[in-house]
Amino acid sequence: MSDIARRVRVHAAMADPARIRIVDALGLGDASPSDLQRQLGLTSNLLAHHLRTLEEAGLLERHRSEADRRRTYLRLDPTVLDDLVHGAGAPRPAVPRVVFVCTANTARSQLAAAVWAGASAVPVASAGTHPAESIAPGATAAGRRHGLELARGTPLGLDEVLRDGDYVITVCDNAHEELVRRDLANADSCSGRVHWSVADPVPLGTRRAFDIAYDDLARRISHLAPRLAAS
Repeated sequence: MSDIARRVRVHAAMADPARIRIVDALGLGDASPSDLQRQLGLTSNLLAHHLRTLEEAGLLERHRSEADRRRTYLRLDPTVLDDLVHGAGAPRPAVPRVVFVCTANTARSQLAAAVWAGASAVPVASAGTHPAESIAPGATAAGRRHGLELARGTPLGLDEVLRDGDYVITVCDNAHEELVRRDLANADSCSGRVHWSVADPVPLGTRRAFDIAYDDLARRISHLAPRLAAS
């Protein structure tokens, strides 16, 4: 397919108010179809039609939740839209701090916080819903390969880290789905809440698995960091 034909297909897929709303909703984070249905107020059949159109244009991809294999998460490919992604030219909201959250606070949230610290002036922290005793050696090694020094000390629990006004980013399906069950997904005390469905590198434990997680986080952070300002 030529570049012109590809661009025409993307523009055609976007030529509907509901599909623009879906792209806006997925512009900064991932969501399941049921999440989008609740957020946008669309029927399941209509949502399925719009999602299929966006997928056929190469805008979306799906993958299974590592927490609940019955759940599917939708991910927007922002490179397809480039500067058309929602919020690219909008005023930057000011937030006091970004907090990355996973289950154990041993790998993904630690890597994300280290990447963020080098990409934004907005302060950053990380936490786990069920913190482990130590940071994964593979995460520390991955950080060093990419010129990053992970935070020293032991993993921390979300309850001891979270403050009013924090912009919370879950980077783990288990943590995200637990917070939804605990009704903390849209807590009034948060300035924002985003979910990134990033594969857990710890079970495999390989250098490649950690580098894939790093690359996914770095790509997402490169799109979000310019859109948030320090308060």
